[in-house]
Amino acid sequence: MAEKVSRKPFVREMTSEWIFRHPRYLRYMVREFSCLFIGAYTLLMVWGLKQLADGPQAWTGFLEALRSPASIVFHVLALGFALYHSVTWFNLTPKALPVQLGEEFVAGGVIAGAHYAAWALVSLAILLAAGAF
Repeated sequence: MAEKVSRKPFVREMTSEWIFRHPRYLRYMVREFSCLFIGAYTLLMVWGLKQLADGPQAWTGFLEALRSPASIVFHVLALGFALYHSVTWFNLTPKALPVQLGEEFVAGGVIAGAHYAAWALVSLAILLAAGAF
């Protein structure tokens, strides 16, 4: 006579502290969390464009709102998360997009470095176009 085998699957307990078990989990979750600040900043800029289209008074009110302490804190946080998101993406790019020249692959540092150089050049061009220099 055959023994009865349990068909109940093993369910691993999942606690809310799982992201703290390994630093890479935490870095991943922070990177994913950064999209909330980037999205909120994007919505803020769209609202600013609407205020600009609504006339000088609306635009002046928008600029005054940007000078509030809460807005400044938000902008600093959004900048920090945007920088973190960009740096982690540029460092991940060689794994996500390996470049092969002939039989050899381009070194990961070269690929990431090219992205950083392009970022610097585009930032410089925007600053020049804005009259910052």
